[in-house]
Amino acid sequence: MKSLEELKAIRKQLEGSVADRPEGSKETRIVVGMATCGIASGARPVLQAIADEVEKHGLDYVKVTQTGCIGLCQYEPIVEVYEPGKEKVTYIKMNPGKAAEMVEKHIMGGSLLESYMLCEDGDAALRSLNESVFYKNQKRIALRNCGVIDPEKIDEYIATGGYEAIHKVLTEMTPDEVIQTILDSGLRGRGGAGFPTGLKWKFASGNRGNVQKYVCCNADEGDPGAFMDRSVLEGDPHVVLEAMSIAGYAIGSNQGYIYVRAEYPIAVKRLQIAIEQAREYGLLGKNIYDTGFDFDIELRLGAGAFVCGEETALMTSIEGNRGEPRPRPPFPAVKGLFESPTILNNVETWANIPRIILNGAEWFASMGTEKSKGTKVFALGGKISHTGLVEIPMGTPLSTVIDDIGGGIPNGKKFKAVQTGGPSGGCIPAEYYDIPIDYENLASIGSIVGSGGMIVMDEDTCMVDIAKFFLQFTVDESCGKCTPCRVGTKRMLEILEKITSGKGEMEDLNRLEKLAGQIKQNALCGLGQTAPNPVLSTLKYFREEYIAHIRDKKCPAGACRALTTYQIDPVKCKGCTLCARSCPADAITGTVKEAHAIDTAKCIKCGTCIEKCRFGAISKS
Repeated sequence: MKSLEELKAIRKQLEGSVADRPEGSKETRIVVGMATCGIASGARPVLQAIADEVEKHGLDYVKVTQTGCIGLCQYEPIVEVYEPGKEKVTYIKMNPGKAAEMVEKHIMGGSLLESYMLCEDGDAALRSLNESVFYKNQKRIALRNCGVIDPEKIDEYIATGGYEAIHKVLTEMTPDEVIQTILDSGLRGRGGAGFPTGLKWKFASGNRGNVQKYVCCNADEGDPGAFMDRSVLEGDPHVVLEAMSIAGYAIGSNQGYIYVRAEYPIAVKRLQIAIEQAREYGLLGKNIYDTGFDFDIELRLGAGAFVCGEETALMTSIEGNRGEPRPRPPFPAVKGLFESPTILNNVETWANIPRIILNGAEWFASMGTEKSKGTKVFALGGKISHTGLVEIPMGTPLSTVIDDIGGGIPNGKKFKAVQTGGPSGGCIPAEYYDIPIDYENLASIGSIVGSGGMIVMDEDTCMVDIAKFFLQFTVDESCGKCTPCRVGTKRMLEILEKITSGKGEMEDLNRLEKLAGQIKQNALCGLGQTAPNPVLSTLKYFREEYIAHIRDKKCPAGACRALTTYQIDPVKCKGCTLCARSCPADAITGTVKEAHAIDTAKCIKCGTCIEKCRFGAISKS
């Protein structure tokens, strides 16, 4: 078992060697982003190439290591170099050849490779990503260690103050004081509804020591476009273990469970490593810090059912049963896992707990808005220049996220909408471009913060098709237990399919709204209750698109194939024949240097001709 003094000695030994290189340090540190985004982009051979070069040249003063998601995922593989007394240097879109060159010219030769560094709007190369607009408007708390430490080395977590918060609560605070601190901080659950975290803990805190209780982590992230929780688990797994231990002490529990998707193999592996390391150090298990407090954690793997993100379905799955929701009340704080009092929070919520304990409730509450405190992590994706992980103070305007952090809409297109909250959320139109992002503001316009997916859409996006996409997801993921969700969402999807195929009727809009109201009122769990949200929000803000599909038999965005027609402008067409040679349906005819034509009866509307035309002669309407 490690004592606090031993942990402080580890911290002192490594302090400054993880996140920076102080003047007195002699070691150079090369870090490679090895989260899912980095590995998928080819980070493994990059890491190996660097290690091979360092070994080949006998560079004993160089340490090569991995880290989690650095954040700006589109530029992976990312390599960062920390040298003694210097600011770090970031290289983007690396490959083994570039990596070897970097070791030779930068590490050995002292010359920066500016061509491999990030440039913004044609400006000079930025020394590190920290200087980019993507990072300047962020405030990292939940992500503070992601992209900084090696997630598979407990000592590096300790070097950043890890496991000091659990020592503080065990030796300096009563359980009620811990709960009051979380209450005073204003932290709300980051998994969807935004319920006050401290209040949830308080409900479960009665009868400490007399009743078996459980602490659960919801890592069953399943929203399309969401990867916040996965990135925390891959980049900083110990923060979740420490936070759950703190909650165990607060409510009187000795057992925790992390329910994580089996489709997250890197996260699962790093959690397993972290749990083993914490047990070896005596930071999980019996008599933690010699205080008599016992707490351990086990993993449970989910099979990918979206409904298991709902708390009662998740607990049912942990128990070994089919993952279906249970009626509430009783709520989990009273009767949850194995019919015992249980608290459940998602990964991002847990990631805030240790910093709140160490820095105080007022520190956390000083960020954000009056009712939405702290920061929120978003997975920024879709039609946006910069994709990746973003952590911002609550209340940050949407326009700041889109224009500054996200770099705006690419290809000169116009912003149309952003979907927040995944299948449970809604579409925010351009008229709310400057809306502050927090729980109350988004709820007021028919959307939600949710777990943090943020999918940006431009003028080429069909909002009817988007509503259909999210509803299709919900239909596929419904557990089928209750009729409103199982049958009602299917009927709504059939109406949307009818509209997008050109067979819709104006009365269908009333049918959609009526069905949506019945489902929201009568579905058993949150999945069904929120399933109509994407349809309702698009009907509210983009009703004219639905009408165009029905009345005019046209898709204004040109996204619905059944309602789209391709045509060739005879003035612009040069008769190069490339479109005809590329058409898989032989629907284009014409001779060399003569204007071509499209046989709409044969056209399968695949869009290949538009992609191949070099003169902008082909359009769709």
